[in-house]
Amino acid sequence: MEAVPRQDESGLPSEPTQAERFGKARNAQSTALLEDYVELIADLLAINGEARPIDIARRLGVSHPTAVKSINRLKREGLATAKPYRGVFLTEEGQAMAERVRARHRLVVRVLEALGVPAETAEADAEGIEHYVSDVSLRAFSRFLKARG
Repeated sequence: MEAVPRQDESGLPSEPTQAERFGKARNAQSTALLEDYVELIADLLAINGEARPIDIARRLGVSHPTAVKSINRLKREGLATAKPYRGVFLTEEGQAMAERVRARHRLVVRVLEALGVPAETAEADAEGIEHYVSDVSLRAFSRFLKARG
């Protein structure tokens, strides 16, 4: 059983507890961008056989230079490679990340739909939730779905 976070005299969580929570959220924000890119690149490669920066930019609703900047970050992180005139490709590590993100997304969508959220809303909401939900919550989601049958 998880310990209840201590609170200070104001009723707020203790400073270390609150700092840890905000730190986790900031870390999730940083990785969310990478996760969105690798997931989209994997989808484009599977459907079109290529993932061009212009297509990535259009689908993510960002400018071409913004997409190129993020793709360069993926390359620095060892998640992608790019070939001139051939687009972007995922490394094994990038592909593994895309698969993890896709599985998390599907699980979050299934839970939201099980709670009665319409499919289109569940898909849209899962785009944000999937990056912030903890492994503890994901395991609970999975148990919840299994218990429902």
